[in-house]
Amino acid sequence: MGLILFLIIGAVAGWLAGVIMKGDGFGFFGNMGVGIVGALLGGFVFRLLGLSSHGLVGSLVTATAGALILLWIVGMTRRR
Repeated sequence: MGLILFLIIGAVAGWLAGVIMKGDGFGFFGNMGVGIVGALLGGFVFRLLGLSSHGLVGSLVTATAGALILLWIVGMTRRR
């Protein structure tokens, strides 16, 4: 996957996770950061569960799931 496509998927995944978790995104670069970290986290979690994803849609689902987990963890740590 090319770097540009990776960044675009990260931005879209971060935006989707932001909309799902708080009803709004984090701006383009914030969405991209959340999505990229989410993609790494999602890939790790999916491998632990024995799941795999393929193609553009699979990458987007993995990144979005990871971004949701990331935002949930950040939300839990901020409440304490």
